[in-house]
Amino acid sequence: MTIGRILPLALPIAAALLCSAGEVAAQEPQTLAISGFAIEHSITVPGTPAEAYDAITGDISGWWDHHYAENPVRLYIEPTVGGCFCEIFDAEGNGARHATVTYAERGKALRFEGPLGLGGNALTMVHTYEFTPVADSTRVTVKVRAFGEIQDGWPAAVNGVWRHFLVERFKPWYERRRAGS
Repeated sequence: MTIGRILPLALPIAAALLCSAGEVAAQEPQTLAISGFAIEHSITVPGTPAEAYDAITGDISGWWDHHYAENPVRLYIEPTVGGCFCEIFDAEGNGARHATVTYAERGKALRFEGPLGLGGNALTMVHTYEFTPVADSTRVTVKVRAFGEIQDGWPAAVNGVWRHFLVERFKPWYERRRAGS
């Protein structure tokens, strides 16, 4: 039989199967309000851009304190193109891919795309770390660009969370680690 002869038979069969499966609930399409926002935060830490880059990637469990699992077995950013910003919940490998690395240049920039904690929404977020030498230190800047279905309060929440990660968590953790304590 040719495709031309099978297709006319397949459509009535598919329709009959759908009807026999019970009543199909139909819902009217919902229109989403689409918008966007941008945020940026910078800190200065001691050391080279490569040192700061290495500390902000790999195992981030020492300073990244937002995750789905109460005690994830692994939380990391693979600093390679296609790398995973992932949280592994348990020994069975259950977990979440929070973002995917789209640009990695050690000591210069790291970019990843993903909704982080806002997964399950029609939302795209692009996060970029930039590393700039400043005398014997490094300025670490995070830039976030978000667009899609943005609910009230999300821009302020994302802004506050990134300030928390960079200023309140990463910077003191990194400086303690460099000091050897």
